[in-house]
Amino acid sequence: MEGVEQAPVFSLRYVWEQERLLATVMIAPAVLYVVALIGFPFVLAIVYSLSDATTGDPALRLVGLRTFGLVLRDPVFLKALQNTFVFTLASQVLVLVLAKILALVLMEDFPGKRLVRFLILLPWTAPISLSAIGWLWIFDSVFSPIDWIARSLGLLGGPEALLGSEPNLYWLGRPFLAMASVILVQTWRILPLATVILLAGLTAIPRDILDAAQVDGAGFWRRLFQVIMPMLLPVMSIAFLFGFVFTFTDMTVVYVLTRGGPVNSTQVLASWAFFKGIEAGDLAQGAAVALFFFPALAGVTTLILLVARRAEVS
Repeated sequence: MEGVEQAPVFSLRYVWEQERLLATVMIAPAVLYVVALIGFPFVLAIVYSLSDATTGDPALRLVGLRTFGLVLRDPVFLKALQNTFVFTLASQVLVLVLAKILALVLMEDFPGKRLVRFLILLPWTAPISLSAIGWLWIFDSVFSPIDWIARSLGLLGGPEALLGSEPNLYWLGRPFLAMASVILVQTWRILPLATVILLAGLTAIPRDILDAAQVDGAGFWRRLFQVIMPMLLPVMSIAFLFGFVFTFTDMTVVYVLTRGGPVNSTQVLASWAFFKGIEAGDLAQGAAVALFFFPALAGVTTLILLVARRAEVS
């Protein structure tokens, strides 16, 4: 009959023409991914942390906050928490400084620029487990090439050598050197990602602003600290955020190189949660240790995003 609207026929074309329905369909896979791979394990970790479950007895008997009390009284956990912040902050400060230098270098034209870019990106593309094994050989207590070069230069192995009279430094056998080693490897691993992010930020800076500063007589360092750095601060904040999250939750480098040793001097939260919950079989304490990631990451992420937002607005 004329004058009577017909109900729309549900079809694929109808879905594509309805913006709200299309948005729901397109966002659904991402929501399902987050719920399945993040939301469900997170809720399960909370339940386990409130119980006394172990791999030998996985029955869920809720004990309240007793497990968190045991974790907080564990000296290894407190050491791991401290090491996690030292490991993360030290490596990310080095990453930002080196990435800034590399990004400035890659902005210039020079022979072999593409090869240099490839070599810089190589650590990010290589599987970290394989590259960490390579570093394990570099830090070997007997056959370390770093120690061999130091001995050849007279810096190691002599009575008046700068690095000591012993023939090797034992990189992974001494607490300070072991922490320095894992920080170095993590810096090497995250550096390519930060370099690419900062390089993109430098490319986005209008060239006429830099030319105007140069015409006004600003030298390299003045342009760097008064023009480039303020405009690049939001991008640097995002690079630091990505590196912080990746490093704070990572255990691969520590697990392959030191397994938390010597004497837990390089133990971090991720590795301790694994050792406690998986290898030791205490699911409750392992989950409780892992849950400490949430407040730490949430606080740092909020702070960094606020700094980036304020820098972007200003």
